[in-house]
Amino acid sequence: MKTIVIALAWSVAFQIHASSADEWTTAAPREEIRPQFQTTDTGGRSGHGALTIRADNREGLHGWWQRTLPVTGGRHYRFSAWRRAENIDVPRRSVLARVLWRDDAGKDVPRREGVLTNFAKAVVAFAEPEYPRESGPGKDGWVKLAGVYEAPPGATQARIELHLLWAPNGNVQWSDVSFLPTEPPAPRRVRLASAHYRPRGAKTPMDACRQFAPLIEEAARRKADLVVLGETLTYAGVGSSYADCAETIPGPSTDYFGELAKKHELYIVAGLIERDRHQLFNVAVLIGPDGKVAGKYRKVCLPDGEYDKGMSPGSDYPVFDTRLGKIGMMICYDGFFPEVARELSNRGAEIIAWPVWGCNPEQARARACENQVYLASSTYEDVSRDWMLTAVFGQDGSVLAQAREWGTVCVAEVDLNHRTLWPWLGDFKAQIPRQRPVARGE
Repeated sequence: MKTIVIALAWSVAFQIHASSADEWTTAAPREEIRPQFQTTDTGGRSGHGALTIRADNREGLHGWWQRTLPVTGGRHYRFSAWRRAENIDVPRRSVLARVLWRDDAGKDVPRREGVLTNFAKAVVAFAEPEYPRESGPGKDGWVKLAGVYEAPPGATQARIELHLLWAPNGNVQWSDVSFLPTEPPAPRRVRLASAHYRPRGAKTPMDACRQFAPLIEEAARRKADLVVLGETLTYAGVGSSYADCAETIPGPSTDYFGELAKKHELYIVAGLIERDRHQLFNVAVLIGPDGKVAGKYRKVCLPDGEYDKGMSPGSDYPVFDTRLGKIGMMICYDGFFPEVARELSNRGAEIIAWPVWGCNPEQARARACENQVYLASSTYEDVSRDWMLTAVFGQDGSVLAQAREWGTVCVAEVDLNHRTLWPWLGDFKAQIPRQRPVARGE
């Protein structure tokens, strides 16, 4: 009952309205770039008032509202706020909230647990700022930012900051801000698998498909939730032309893999060749546990060996919301270009499935690391070639599991709610939306 009383008290005290506006202060990196600040007793998203920041027509202005609250190290807290931005070209860059952990003296707090130590060895890491993420728009232009965070040991204060920066003539209203004790987020454990196999001696595309059945069964036996198969597996197994191995999606191969997905209650990603009227596409198809096609991705980056033979490129980067999490796909040569994986992560991908004939494994590590996603690859390269791996890569680019022998499956269990913390960067994944460059036309 005591916890409920505290939570209710904080909830009332930490909503923006007339009685609490005076508890906020304003700040700027330098006075010469300080924007204008204003409080209102009414209005805002819920009518309880708002904290407003306005910039004039100069470039480079930056300022924020701030407030400090007591916290207990080791306890979790839920931050929530709504913002409405006006006349701002790229709100994701110019409007942000932060939570900073401080000790009794208002100084940075060392973070010894949970920070990656395989890089920047012997560095004493500190608890870096938290960056609440946008969780979808509401009515009338209001957008919610939220996150759950554990106060690190040694932290006794949390400083809440609400920013506007780099937005000439822009303004933002902040409303309904709360910071409450809460329970830790439940893990979202997922078992990712990849098959290390190239079909041999198949006379038909379906013969090639059938050769993967034992590997899918093995993945299921090891309780995999998702298994990734190879690129253009019907073509790789038959050795005919692209056109001869092409089919519609859905089609015979997806029907076959759909039966296996339903039988084993898992997701399958299979690399196939799609025919769409006169065009051929190198595709990765996501098949759900219900046996149906849950989505497909058409390879965007085509090497000359594919477009010379009449393949067409895809033009989109779909991400599919599944019971496991948000899944994106890319195919082989896509991995040589950072834009593909980045666009998938921009659209929320937590897992990238990658059928890949061959690629530089360092680029696999980079695609996972630079986007802070889990990546599952299935290749036709033998380990003796020291080239691409059939593996599951972690958010830091490390190999979590690898299949070294032909006809085997690797499986890794990951937690999609796990935050990878880095020295100097903290939770880099949360910062990517705020700090990545502005794309042309964005």
